[in-house]
Amino acid sequence: MPPKILVVDDNRELLSLLTRLFEQAGYSVLAAAKGKQALDAAQTSPPAIAVLDILLPDMMGYQVADGLRKQQPKIPLIFITGVFKAGRHALEARSKYQAAGYFEKPFEGQKLLEVVGKIVPAEKPTAEVAPAEDPFDVEVDVHVQEDDPSQNAMELTGIIKVTGGGNLVAEIRGANLTASQVPSAKPQPASAPATRPIAATAATAALSNERIRGELRDNLPSLITAFHLARETGELGVQRGKVKKIVYFQNGQPVFAMSNLLSERFGQFLTRVGKIKPDQLDDALAAGKATKRRIGEVLLERGLLKDTERMYFVGQQVKSIIYSLFGWEDGNYVLTFKDKATAEPIKLDVHPAMLIVRGIKKLYKPERLKRLLSHDDLLIPSLQPDYQLHEVQLEKWEAELLAKVDGNRSVTELIEAAQRPEAIVHAFLYSLVALSILELRT
Repeated sequence: MPPKILVVDDNRELLSLLTRLFEQAGYSVLAAAKGKQALDAAQTSPPAIAVLDILLPDMMGYQVADGLRKQQPKIPLIFITGVFKAGRHALEARSKYQAAGYFEKPFEGQKLLEVVGKIVPAEKPTAEVAPAEDPFDVEVDVHVQEDDPSQNAMELTGIIKVTGGGNLVAEIRGANLTASQVPSAKPQPASAPATRPIAATAATAALSNERIRGELRDNLPSLITAFHLARETGELGVQRGKVKKIVYFQNGQPVFAMSNLLSERFGQFLTRVGKIKPDQLDDALAAGKATKRRIGEVLLERGLLKDTERMYFVGQQVKSIIYSLFGWEDGNYVLTFKDKATAEPIKLDVHPAMLIVRGIKKLYKPERLKRLLSHDDLLIPSLQPDYQLHEVQLEKWEAELLAKVDGNRSVTELIEAAQRPEAIVHAFLYSLVALSILELRT
Protein backbone atom coordinates (compact mmCIF):
# COMPACT_ATOMS: atom_id res chain seq x y z
CA MET A 1 0.00 0.00 0.00
CA PRO A 2 1.35 3.47 -0.86
CA PRO A 3 1.84 5.78 2.13
CA LYS A 4 -1.07 8.14 2.74
CA ILE A 5 -0.60 11.92 2.84
CA LEU A 6 -3.18 14.51 3.90
CA VAL A 7 -2.99 17.74 1.85
CA VAL A 8 -5.16 20.70 2.92
CA ASP A 9 -5.48 23.97 0.96
CA ASP A 10 -8.50 26.09 0.07
CA ASN A 11 -7.04 26.98 -3.34
CA ARG A 12 -8.66 24.12 -5.22
CA GLU A 13 -6.46 24.34 -8.31
CA LEU A 14 -3.28 24.31 -6.19
CA LEU A 15 -4.76 21.43 -4.18
CA SER A 16 -5.36 19.49 -7.40
CA LEU A 17 -1.86 20.22 -8.64
CA LEU A 18 -0.23 19.10 -5.35
CA THR A 19 -2.47 16.02 -5.29
CA ARG A 20 -1.29 15.09 -8.78
CA LEU A 21 2.34 15.74 -7.81
CA PHE A 22 2.19 13.42 -4.78
CA GLU A 23 0.22 10.72 -6.58
CA GLN A 24 2.72 10.67 -9.40
CA ALA A 25 5.50 10.26 -6.83
CA GLY A 26 3.83 7.18 -5.33
CA TYR A 27 1.62 8.48 -2.50
CA SER A 28 -2.06 8.01 -1.79
CA VAL A 29 -3.56 11.46 -1.21
CA LEU A 30 -6.36 12.64 1.06
CA ALA A 31 -7.19 16.10 -0.32
CA ALA A 32 -9.29 18.63 1.60
CA ALA A 33 -10.17 22.30 1.08
CA LYS A 34 -11.47 22.91 4.62
CA GLY A 35 -10.28 22.06 8.11
CA LYS A 36 -13.31 20.01 9.24
CA GLN A 37 -13.25 18.04 6.00
CA ALA A 38 -9.55 17.28 6.63
CA LEU A 39 -10.13 16.10 10.23
CA ASP A 40 -13.07 13.90 9.21
CA ALA A 41 -11.03 12.33 6.41
CA ALA A 42 -8.06 11.73 8.72
CA GLN A 43 -10.25 10.06 11.34
CA THR A 44 -11.70 7.68 8.76
CA SER A 45 -8.38 7.00 7.03
CA PRO A 46 -5.34 8.05 9.14
CA PRO A 47 -2.52 9.59 7.05
CA ALA A 48 1.20 9.03 7.57
CA ILE A 49 1.98 12.77 7.16
CA ALA A 50 0.03 16.02 6.69
CA VAL A 51 0.65 19.16 4.62
CA LEU A 52 -1.51 22.00 5.98
CA ASP A 53 -2.28 25.49 4.71
CA ILE A 54 -2.40 27.77 7.75
CA LEU A 55 -5.32 30.01 6.75
CA LEU A 56 -8.44 27.99 5.84
CA PRO A 57 -12.07 29.11 5.35
CA ASP A 58 -13.44 27.45 8.50
CA MET A 59 -10.46 27.30 10.88
CA MET A 60 -6.73 27.86 11.15
CA GLY A 61 -4.35 25.20 9.95
CA TYR A 62 -2.92 25.16 13.47
CA GLN A 63 -6.34 24.03 14.74
CA VAL A 64 -6.26 21.23 12.18
CA ALA A 65 -2.80 20.34 13.48
CA ASP A 66 -4.15 20.19 17.05
CA GLY A 67 -6.99 17.92 15.94
CA LEU A 68 -4.64 15.62 14.05
CA ARG A 69 -2.29 15.38 17.02
CA LYS A 70 -5.20 14.28 19.22
CA GLN A 71 -5.90 11.49 16.75
CA GLN A 72 -2.22 10.70 16.01
CA PRO A 73 0.21 12.26 18.53
CA LYS A 74 3.28 11.59 16.39
CA ILE A 75 2.01 12.48 12.91
CA PRO A 76 4.61 14.61 11.04
CA LEU A 77 3.31 18.05 10.02
CA ILE A 78 4.35 20.44 7.26
CA PHE A 79 2.83 23.93 7.01
CA ILE A 80 2.35 26.07 3.89
CA THR A 81 1.20 29.69 3.89
CA GLY A 82 0.74 32.77 1.76
CA VAL A 83 0.20 35.10 4.71
CA PHE A 84 2.22 34.16 7.80
CA LYS A 85 5.66 34.83 6.45
CA ALA A 86 9.06 35.66 7.94
CA GLY A 87 11.16 33.51 10.25
CA ARG A 88 9.16 34.11 13.44
CA HIS A 89 6.16 32.11 12.22
CA ALA A 90 8.33 29.24 11.03
CA LEU A 91 10.11 29.16 14.41
CA GLU A 92 6.77 29.08 16.23
CA ALA A 93 5.53 26.24 14.04
CA ARG A 94 8.68 24.25 14.71
CA SER A 95 8.73 24.95 18.46
CA LYS A 96 5.05 24.17 19.13
CA TYR A 97 4.38 21.47 16.56
CA GLN A 98 7.90 20.24 15.77
CA ALA A 99 6.95 21.00 12.14
CA ALA A 100 9.07 19.15 9.64
CA GLY A 101 8.79 22.01 7.14
CA TYR A 102 7.40 25.51 6.63
CA PHE A 103 6.84 26.69 3.05
CA GLU A 104 5.89 30.22 2.02
CA LYS A 105 3.90 30.63 -1.19
CA PRO A 106 5.05 30.59 -3.88
CA PHE A 107 7.24 27.56 -3.20
CA GLU A 108 8.78 24.83 -5.32
CA GLY A 109 6.54 21.79 -5.33
CA GLN A 110 9.53 19.52 -5.89
CA LYS A 111 11.21 20.79 -2.71
CA LEU A 112 8.05 20.09 -0.74
CA LEU A 113 8.04 16.60 -2.25
CA GLU A 114 11.67 16.12 -1.25
CA VAL A 115 10.95 17.03 2.40
CA VAL A 116 7.96 14.68 2.50
CA GLY A 117 10.03 11.91 0.91
CA LYS A 118 12.72 12.13 3.58
CA ILE A 119 10.15 11.69 6.36
CA VAL A 120 7.83 9.19 4.68
CA PRO A 121 9.45 7.52 1.67
CA ALA A 122 7.05 6.97 -1.20
CA GLU A 123 6.17 3.64 -2.69
CA LYS A 124 7.86 3.29 -6.03
CA PRO A 125 5.22 4.33 -8.58
CA THR A 126 4.10 1.82 -11.15
CA ALA A 127 5.90 2.32 -14.46
CA GLU A 128 3.78 4.30 -16.84
CA VAL A 129 2.84 2.80 -20.17
CA ALA A 130 3.13 5.26 -23.03
CA PRO A 131 -0.07 5.54 -25.05
CA ALA A 132 -0.17 4.81 -28.76
CA GLU A 133 -0.73 8.48 -29.46
CA ASP A 134 -0.88 11.72 -27.58
CA PRO A 135 -4.51 12.87 -27.82
CA PHE A 136 -3.52 16.37 -26.77
CA ASP A 137 -0.65 16.95 -29.16
CA VAL A 138 -1.23 20.15 -31.15
CA GLU A 139 1.96 19.68 -33.19
CA VAL A 140 0.05 17.90 -35.92
CA ASP A 141 -0.71 18.54 -39.55
CA VAL A 142 -4.37 19.10 -38.74
CA HIS A 143 -4.86 22.87 -38.54
CA VAL A 144 -8.32 23.98 -37.49
CA GLN A 145 -9.65 26.78 -39.68
CA GLU A 146 -12.96 27.49 -38.00
CA ASP A 147 -13.87 30.96 -36.83
CA ASP A 148 -13.01 31.36 -33.16
CA PRO A 149 -15.06 33.90 -31.12
CA SER A 150 -11.95 34.79 -29.11
CA GLN A 151 -10.07 35.81 -32.23
CA ASN A 152 -11.15 39.42 -32.46
CA ALA A 153 -8.70 42.19 -33.19
CA MET A 154 -6.29 42.28 -30.23
CA GLU A 155 -4.07 45.11 -29.09
CA LEU A 156 -0.60 43.97 -27.97
CA THR A 157 1.86 46.15 -26.11
CA GLY A 158 5.04 46.98 -27.99
CA ILE A 159 7.28 45.87 -25.12
CA ILE A 160 8.10 42.18 -24.85
CA LYS A 161 10.51 40.37 -22.57
CA VAL A 162 11.84 37.01 -23.72
CA THR A 163 14.62 34.56 -22.96
CA GLY A 164 16.58 32.84 -25.70
CA GLY A 165 19.35 30.31 -26.08
CA GLY A 166 22.42 30.65 -23.89
CA ASN A 167 20.37 32.26 -21.09
CA LEU A 168 19.95 35.39 -23.19
CA VAL A 169 17.35 37.71 -21.67
CA ALA A 170 16.06 40.52 -23.85
CA GLU A 171 13.50 43.27 -23.40
CA ILE A 172 12.58 44.30 -26.91
CA ARG A 173 10.68 47.48 -27.60
CA GLY A 174 8.72 47.69 -30.80
CA ALA A 175 5.62 49.43 -32.04
CA ASN A 176 2.30 48.51 -30.46
CA LEU A 177 0.70 45.75 -32.50
CA THR A 178 -2.86 45.00 -33.50
CA ALA A 179 -3.43 41.36 -34.38
CA SER A 180 -6.18 41.86 -36.92
CA GLN A 181 -9.40 39.89 -36.95
CA VAL A 182 -9.15 36.45 -38.49
CA PRO A 183 -10.41 36.46 -42.07
CA SER A 184 -12.94 33.82 -43.09
CA ALA A 185 -11.13 30.68 -44.11
CA LYS A 186 -11.41 29.43 -47.69
CA PRO A 187 -13.12 26.06 -48.02
CA GLN A 188 -10.52 23.31 -47.84
CA PRO A 189 -10.62 19.51 -47.79
CA ALA A 190 -11.76 18.28 -44.39
CA SER A 191 -9.00 17.19 -42.05
CA ALA A 192 -9.37 14.50 -39.45
CA PRO A 193 -11.22 16.29 -36.63
CA ALA A 194 -10.22 16.10 -33.00
CA THR A 195 -13.28 14.05 -31.99
CA ARG A 196 -11.79 12.68 -28.80
CA PRO A 197 -12.45 14.61 -25.57
CA ILE A 198 -9.56 16.31 -23.83
CA ALA A 199 -7.47 13.63 -22.10
CA ALA A 200 -4.31 13.14 -20.10
CA THR A 201 -1.33 11.66 -21.90
CA ALA A 202 -0.46 8.54 -19.94
CA ALA A 203 -2.40 5.39 -19.18
CA THR A 204 -2.05 5.12 -15.44
CA ALA A 205 -4.83 5.49 -12.90
CA ALA A 206 -3.20 8.59 -11.44
CA LEU A 207 -3.16 10.37 -14.78
CA SER A 208 -6.85 9.69 -15.31
CA ASN A 209 -7.71 11.17 -11.93
CA GLU A 210 -10.61 13.60 -12.33
CA ARG A 211 -9.01 16.11 -9.98
CA ILE A 212 -6.51 17.22 -12.63
CA ARG A 213 -9.11 17.98 -15.26
CA GLY A 214 -12.36 19.82 -15.43
CA GLU A 215 -14.48 22.45 -17.12
CA LEU A 216 -12.67 25.70 -17.90
CA ARG A 217 -15.48 28.18 -17.20
CA ASP A 218 -13.83 31.08 -15.30
CA ASN A 219 -10.96 29.04 -13.87
CA LEU A 220 -8.09 30.18 -16.11
CA PRO A 221 -6.66 32.75 -13.64
CA SER A 222 -6.68 30.24 -10.77
CA LEU A 223 -5.11 27.52 -12.94
CA ILE A 224 -2.26 29.87 -13.89
CA THR A 225 -1.93 30.80 -10.21
CA ALA A 226 -1.72 27.14 -9.15
CA PHE A 227 1.38 26.66 -11.31
CA HIS A 228 2.83 29.88 -9.89
CA LEU A 229 2.26 28.99 -6.24
CA ALA A 230 3.83 25.56 -6.61
CA ARG A 231 6.57 26.77 -9.00
CA GLU A 232 5.65 23.77 -11.13
CA THR A 233 6.75 22.81 -14.63
CA GLY A 234 4.08 21.34 -16.85
CA GLU A 235 1.29 22.02 -19.27
CA LEU A 236 -2.23 23.38 -19.19
CA GLY A 237 -4.15 21.94 -22.12
CA VAL A 238 -7.51 23.46 -23.08
CA GLN A 239 -10.01 22.25 -25.65
CA ARG A 240 -13.23 23.71 -27.01
CA GLY A 241 -14.76 21.75 -29.83
CA LYS A 242 -12.02 21.08 -32.36
CA VAL A 243 -9.80 23.91 -31.07
CA LYS A 244 -6.88 22.88 -28.85
CA LYS A 245 -4.39 25.16 -27.11
CA ILE A 246 -1.58 24.39 -24.68
CA VAL A 247 0.19 26.75 -22.29
CA TYR A 248 3.63 25.56 -21.16
CA PHE A 249 4.91 26.46 -17.68
CA GLN A 250 8.47 26.35 -16.41
CA ASN A 251 9.04 26.80 -12.68
CA GLY A 252 5.63 28.42 -12.35
CA GLN A 253 6.08 30.86 -15.24
CA PRO A 254 4.00 30.70 -18.44
CA VAL A 255 6.72 30.59 -21.10
CA PHE A 256 5.25 29.19 -24.31
CA ALA A 257 1.94 28.34 -25.97
CA MET A 258 0.71 26.46 -29.01
CA SER A 259 -2.59 26.25 -30.84
CA ASN A 260 -4.05 24.16 -33.65
CA LEU A 261 -5.88 27.19 -35.03
CA LEU A 262 -4.27 27.95 -38.35
CA SER A 263 -4.62 31.69 -37.72
CA GLU A 264 -2.44 31.36 -34.58
CA ARG A 265 0.53 29.67 -36.29
CA PHE A 266 3.63 31.84 -36.35
CA GLY A 267 3.53 32.65 -40.06
CA GLN A 268 -0.16 33.49 -40.05
CA PHE A 269 0.33 35.62 -36.94
CA LEU A 270 2.99 37.62 -38.79
CA THR A 271 0.51 38.36 -41.58
CA ARG A 272 -2.16 39.38 -39.05
CA VAL A 273 0.15 41.99 -37.52
CA GLY A 274 1.33 43.15 -40.95
CA LYS A 275 4.95 41.98 -40.74
CA ILE A 276 4.87 39.87 -43.91
CA LYS A 277 2.51 39.65 -46.87
CA PRO A 278 0.31 36.61 -47.61
CA ASP A 279 2.26 35.71 -50.77
CA GLN A 280 5.55 35.82 -48.81
CA LEU A 281 4.01 33.49 -46.25
CA ASP A 282 2.85 31.04 -48.91
CA ASP A 283 6.35 30.88 -50.45
CA ALA A 284 8.01 30.47 -47.04
CA LEU A 285 5.57 27.74 -46.00
CA ALA A 286 6.29 25.80 -49.19
CA ALA A 287 10.05 26.12 -48.62
CA GLY A 288 9.72 25.09 -44.99
CA LYS A 289 7.68 22.01 -45.88
CA ALA A 290 10.18 20.98 -48.55
CA THR A 291 13.17 21.32 -46.22
CA LYS A 292 11.38 20.30 -42.97
CA ARG A 293 12.21 23.58 -41.23
CA ARG A 294 10.21 25.97 -39.10
CA ILE A 295 8.75 28.99 -40.82
CA GLY A 296 10.85 31.35 -38.66
CA GLU A 297 14.08 29.83 -39.94
CA VAL A 298 12.99 30.26 -43.56
CA LEU A 299 12.00 33.89 -42.99
CA LEU A 300 15.37 34.57 -41.34
CA GLU A 301 17.19 33.05 -44.29
CA ARG A 302 15.23 35.20 -46.74
CA GLY A 303 15.85 38.40 -44.82
CA LEU A 304 12.18 38.91 -44.01
CA LEU A 305 12.93 38.66 -40.29
CA LYS A 306 15.89 39.62 -38.14
CA ASP A 307 16.83 37.39 -35.22
CA THR A 308 15.70 39.95 -32.63
CA GLU A 309 12.45 40.41 -34.58
CA ARG A 310 11.84 36.67 -34.45
CA MET A 311 12.24 36.71 -30.66
CA TYR A 312 9.92 39.71 -30.46
CA PHE A 313 7.17 38.25 -32.64
CA VAL A 314 7.36 34.77 -31.09
CA GLY A 315 6.84 36.40 -27.70
CA GLN A 316 3.89 38.38 -29.02
CA GLN A 317 2.42 35.29 -30.68
CA VAL A 318 2.65 33.33 -27.41
CA LYS A 319 1.01 36.21 -25.52
CA SER A 320 -1.75 36.39 -28.11
CA ILE A 321 -2.56 32.67 -27.74
CA ILE A 322 -2.64 32.86 -23.95
CA TYR A 323 -4.69 36.06 -23.92
CA SER A 324 -7.23 34.50 -26.29
CA LEU A 325 -8.01 31.85 -23.65
CA PHE A 326 -9.31 34.54 -21.31
CA GLY A 327 -12.15 34.98 -23.78
CA TRP A 328 -13.25 31.34 -23.35
CA GLU A 329 -16.18 30.71 -21.02
CA ASP A 330 -16.58 27.05 -21.92
CA GLY A 331 -14.33 24.14 -22.79
CA ASN A 332 -12.31 21.62 -20.78
CA TYR A 333 -8.82 21.62 -19.30
CA VAL A 334 -6.22 19.10 -18.20
CA LEU A 335 -3.00 19.57 -16.21
CA THR A 336 0.07 17.44 -16.94
CA PHE A 337 3.68 17.52 -15.77
CA LYS A 338 5.58 17.19 -19.04
CA ASP A 339 8.56 19.44 -19.75
CA LYS A 340 8.37 20.24 -23.45
CA ALA A 341 8.93 23.95 -22.81
CA THR A 342 12.59 23.37 -21.96
CA ALA A 343 13.34 22.53 -25.58
CA GLU A 344 11.87 25.77 -26.93
CA PRO A 345 14.66 28.20 -27.92
CA ILE A 346 12.55 31.32 -27.26
CA LYS A 347 10.40 31.74 -24.15
CA LEU A 348 8.07 34.44 -22.92
CA ASP A 349 9.16 36.18 -19.72
CA VAL A 350 6.07 37.68 -18.08
CA HIS A 351 4.87 37.58 -14.49
CA PRO A 352 1.67 35.53 -14.08
CA ALA A 353 -0.01 38.36 -12.15
CA MET A 354 0.41 40.80 -15.02
CA LEU A 355 -0.71 38.19 -17.54
CA ILE A 356 -3.92 37.63 -15.57
CA VAL A 357 -4.62 41.34 -15.10
CA ARG A 358 -4.09 42.17 -18.76
CA GLY A 359 -6.00 39.08 -19.94
CA ILE A 360 -9.05 40.05 -17.89
CA LYS A 361 -8.85 43.68 -19.00
CA LYS A 362 -8.53 42.69 -22.67
CA LEU A 363 -10.99 39.80 -22.99
CA TYR A 364 -13.60 39.82 -20.23
CA LYS A 365 -16.85 41.29 -21.56
CA PRO A 366 -19.04 43.59 -19.40
CA GLU A 367 -21.81 41.01 -18.96
CA ARG A 368 -19.28 38.42 -17.77
CA LEU A 369 -17.76 40.86 -15.29
CA LYS A 370 -21.24 41.64 -13.91
CA ARG A 371 -21.87 37.92 -13.44
CA LEU A 372 -18.58 37.43 -11.58
CA LEU A 373 -18.66 40.68 -9.59
CA SER A 374 -22.03 42.35 -9.13
CA HIS A 375 -22.46 46.08 -8.67
CA ASP A 376 -23.80 45.52 -5.15
CA ASP A 377 -20.79 43.50 -3.95
CA LEU A 378 -18.56 44.90 -1.21
CA LEU A 379 -14.81 44.34 -1.47
CA ILE A 380 -12.10 44.13 1.18
CA PRO A 381 -8.35 43.42 1.01
CA SER A 382 -7.76 39.67 1.10
CA LEU A 383 -6.27 38.02 4.16
CA GLN A 384 -4.49 35.52 1.96
CA PRO A 385 -3.43 37.12 -1.35
CA ASP A 386 -1.94 34.85 -3.99
CA TYR A 387 0.18 37.76 -5.24
CA GLN A 388 1.70 40.86 -3.67
CA LEU A 389 0.83 44.37 -4.82
CA HIS A 390 4.39 45.07 -5.94
CA GLU A 391 3.95 42.28 -8.53
CA VAL A 392 1.15 44.24 -10.22
CA GLN A 393 1.97 47.41 -12.16
CA LEU A 394 -0.81 49.73 -11.03
CA GLU A 395 -1.68 52.95 -12.81
CA LYS A 396 -1.99 56.02 -10.60
CA TRP A 397 -5.80 56.00 -10.62
CA GLU A 398 -5.83 52.28 -9.82
CA ALA A 399 -3.61 52.76 -6.76
CA GLU A 400 -5.80 55.66 -5.60
CA LEU A 401 -8.97 53.58 -6.04
CA LEU A 402 -7.45 50.60 -4.23
CA ALA A 403 -6.94 52.77 -1.16
CA LYS A 404 -10.73 53.30 -1.07
CA VAL A 405 -11.54 49.58 -0.93
CA ASP A 406 -12.53 49.22 2.73
CA GLY A 407 -15.51 46.87 2.73
CA ASN A 408 -18.03 49.72 3.00
CA ARG A 409 -18.16 50.87 -0.62
CA SER A 410 -20.03 48.83 -3.24
CA VAL A 411 -18.60 48.12 -6.67
CA THR A 412 -20.96 50.79 -8.04
CA GLU A 413 -19.57 53.36 -5.59
CA LEU A 414 -15.99 52.42 -6.44
CA ILE A 415 -16.73 52.78 -10.16
CA GLU A 416 -18.18 56.24 -9.54
CA ALA A 417 -15.18 57.22 -7.38
CA ALA A 418 -12.72 56.20 -10.09
CA GLN A 419 -14.23 58.55 -12.67
CA ARG A 420 -13.24 56.20 -15.45
CA PRO A 421 -15.36 54.16 -17.92
CA GLU A 422 -17.37 51.53 -16.06
CA ALA A 423 -16.02 48.55 -18.03
CA ILE A 424 -12.40 49.57 -17.36
CA VAL A 425 -12.91 49.96 -13.60
CA HIS A 426 -14.99 46.80 -13.34
CA ALA A 427 -12.29 44.77 -15.11
CA PHE A 428 -9.58 46.23 -12.86
CA LEU A 429 -11.51 45.39 -9.67
CA TYR A 430 -12.27 41.84 -10.79
CA SER A 431 -8.67 41.28 -11.86
CA LEU A 432 -7.58 41.97 -8.26
CA VAL A 433 -10.25 39.53 -7.04
CA ALA A 434 -8.85 36.94 -9.45
CA LEU A 435 -5.39 37.52 -7.93
CA SER A 436 -6.89 37.17 -4.43
CA ILE A 437 -5.58 40.65 -3.60
CA LEU A 438 -9.22 41.63 -3.01
CA GLU A 439 -12.09 39.43 -1.89
CA LEU A 440 -15.81 39.77 -1.32
CA ARG A 441 -16.91 40.96 2.09
CA THR A 442 -19.26 38.35 3.53
